[in-house]
Parts: sequence; C-alpha cells; structure tokens
Amino acid sequence: MLNPTDKLPCLCRGEELRALALRGVVGQSLKADRQPLIRGFPDDRLQAVLAGLFPGKRFAAAPGVSAPDAGGDEFADLLDLLLEHLALPDESGICLCHAVAMAAMGENHLWQDMGLPDRRALSQLLRDNFPVLAAKNIGDMKWKKFFYRQLCERAGVPICKAPHCAECCDRVLCFGPEEGSG
Repeated sequence: MLNPTDKLPCLCRGEELRALALRGVVGQSLKADRQPLIRGFPDDRLQAVLAGLFPGKRFAAAPGVSAPDAGGDEFADLLDLLLEHLALPDESGICLCHAVAMAAMGENHLWQDMGLPDRRALSQLLRDNFPVLAAKNIGDMKWKKFFYRQLCERAGVPICKAPHCAECCDRVLCFGPEEGSG
C-alpha cells in the first residue's frame, strides 16, 4: 500500500520527479477511493510502471469503487497534447501523460492535484518531460491555465479578453502566485 512517507528509490533527478508525481497522483486517487488510479491507463501497465519505480509495492484502489465520469471534460484533448510533446515516449512517460491530464481535471493548482511539494517541482517535471511544450509557457502562466490556452489555440478559439495577456483584466488569475498547502 502507498505510504506518503516512503522514501523514493535512488533515481536520477528527472526520474525522481516523475516517480514523485506518479506516486502523488496515485496517492490522491487512493485517498479519494477513485478508480482507475490513473485515468485511461490500464491497471496492469500502471502496476508494471510503479513496480519499476517502487519495487515490492502494490498500489490498488478499493474493490468495487466506480470509475469517474469520463465525459464532458478536456481529458482526451489534453492527453493528446501531452503525448505529442512527450520527450521520451517510454511506458513511464506515457503513464505520466495520463497522470498529468487526470490531475489537470482536479480543482486545485496542478502541483497540488499531483501531490508535488510546490510549483517549482511541477515546472521542473514539465520542463524535463515536455521541454518543447514547457518552453511555450513564456511569462510563467499557471500550468492548468497554460494547458487550456494551448487547447484553445489548437481549436482556434480566442481566449484573451484583450489583444495581449499583459493588458487583460484576468492577468492575475493566470499569472499570479500559487500558494496553498500541497
């Protein structure tokens, strides 16, 4: 069973952040009795990825827990965006794409919904795993806002109330600080 106080295995920095993020998303799912643990990613494949990161541990949701409603949100579109920009499309990276897309559907800041310690850790995770996409986040826009902006641009939907973000009355909502307990 997942224990948030368990030490991460000795991994290189990028792998450690990836492991921390996956553990965080799985932990959030376990805490909420949500199944699947990572939306859209088959449990057998998830268990294999987690076994590589956390040898000897098994992560399972409570039996009989129903899956969340899979419709009516941008999960699939965001997943496609992340998969297209994934630097290393290995099994762990694909799992991370699902985890980020799932956490982005949450109600808190993305770093909180991923169980990460702060926004800096999230930014580093995204730079390490999605460097081309992360580089587009000029101005340090909040990540969920940034992802939605990317989806809107792909769909040809204008989202700024002003010609440029610097002139928009909602600037503080998109670029302000992110505080809160993680």
